[in-house]
Amino acid sequence: MATTIQPQAEAKPATALSNEEILRYSRHLIMPEVGMEGQLKLKNAKVLLIGTGGLGAPLGLYLAAAGVGRLGLVDFDVVDFTNLQRQVTFGTSDVGKYKSEAARIRLSNLNPDIHIDSFETQLTSANALELFKDFDIIVDGTDNFPTRYLVNDACILLGKPNVYGSIFRFEGQATVFGMPDGPCYRCLYPEPPPPGLVPSCAEGGVLGVLPGIVGSIQAMETIKLILGRGDNLVGRLLLFDALAMKFRELKLRKNPNCPMCGPHRTIHQLIDYYEFCGVRGEEAPEPNVQVPEMTPRELKSRLDRGDDLFILDVREPHEYQICNLKGALIPLGELPRRVHELDSSREIVAHCRSGKRSAEAVDFLRKAGFRKIHNLKGGILAWSDEVDPSVPKY
Repeated sequence: MATTIQPQAEAKPATALSNEEILRYSRHLIMPEVGMEGQLKLKNAKVLLIGTGGLGAPLGLYLAAAGVGRLGLVDFDVVDFTNLQRQVTFGTSDVGKYKSEAARIRLSNLNPDIHIDSFETQLTSANALELFKDFDIIVDGTDNFPTRYLVNDACILLGKPNVYGSIFRFEGQATVFGMPDGPCYRCLYPEPPPPGLVPSCAEGGVLGVLPGIVGSIQAMETIKLILGRGDNLVGRLLLFDALAMKFRELKLRKNPNCPMCGPHRTIHQLIDYYEFCGVRGEEAPEPNVQVPEMTPRELKSRLDRGDDLFILDVREPHEYQICNLKGALIPLGELPRRVHELDSSREIVAHCRSGKRSAEAVDFLRKAGFRKIHNLKGGILAWSDEVDPSVPKY
């Protein structure tokens, strides 16, 4: 159920710390760069986290521990087992619970002296401005392009800093967008990549410790913005390669022709960002891909009666090792040069993990002249749910 966004009464700024808070933050207070003045800035700060998952976990933990007085948590998802190796806010007992509420309980236990709002809602063009307006800093912990553009545009319209981070496999990046005279996300990425070109973490994977590193960098940047200390990442894109254990930096400049933050802005309101990015959602096939499908139960029935079906697995070899339906493995990226290995006279059922990549494979093969071909609806995950629970899910 979505949480109603309630207007917050404007609280008077805190002017003192309690004895318990002085003890809690004592390691901060003895540093001249923070001291009592800085800790009061943290106590009076209001930070909104978009996402409580991989990046949101270290962000929430460290910002709560640092004493940020008000934290907002925006997330409509629920905790599942595949989250636990990287989303360290949650434990096994949280599986099935709303992430924002589970995170609120954990962070309240970590620091009961702060106020936490949990918003069990999807961030949309309809609610973003209302959600953002009561917070000083917005921290983007999302994992898809439509939401990143939405966060960026809402921050620019409201004049809010946007502390950005992203991760994939062994690599991450972080910067700060939306500051005066600094670039925005559209300056770095004027146009979204074509749908399907950049796989999600669910498709490409991510090493569990990576979001801890990048999310901690975002937390540090947020704290520096609050304290007004140090050199922040405005105009600098920090790139991290975990395998090489190297950081490098790219300079980012404000695009004078940026339609969002440039002097001649052409975007004045929030738009439909899924339409802008050409996608309907992370797991859905592209809107223009309409392919014939077969359900897992239909496939099982036909295999049981001995029908001559060719099972085509378009996942990667390391995924095939996790679980498989004993089909022929031709990864999606290799399909164009290996299409000659397939017999167009046989009936083919293609599958992947969730049905997205195999839908693209079926679409490609139909354009190549294959007619007796189907996409396994829901992929091997649906096969595990509907036919054979012994097949592991990942």
